[in-house]
Amino acid sequence: MTEAFSVPVTVRGYETDVQGHLNQAVYLQYAEHARWSLLQAAGIGQDDLVDKGVGPVVLETTIRYLRELHAGDEVTVDCAFHWGEGKTFRITQTIRKADGTVSAELSGVGGLMDLKARRLVAEPQEVFRALADRPELFGL
Repeated sequence: MTEAFSVPVTVRGYETDVQGHLNQAVYLQYAEHARWSLLQAAGIGQDDLVDKGVGPVVLETTIRYLRELHAGDEVTVDCAFHWGEGKTFRITQTIRKADGTVSAELSGVGGLMDLKARRLVAEPQEVFRALADRPELFGL
């Protein structure tokens, strides 16, 4: 397990629903933003992945909505990778208000797809380790 990487996000008015709450689908967008921000901070760009012939895939996502968010709320979105054996890895993410209140917890399973074979790469952590300038951000 690694310490979570985190990015700030401000909830925008157009992301809210008729009740004034952050739309449920936007939580997924915030989580995706944090994951790509982590890759970028580690020194991995989308072009690097394509040049290597791989692409990240989300295989499963679970969201626990705990506290509502409104337009103007300042939040941080955490992201931590958890490695095991095999072709997949777990990602845990927390969306937290500025006062520390947890708004949502996300957990997921991901992998790296070989873009030619259309199959998951056997050891995704090794691909991340080889591509990253800062593999410690992935807990490697």
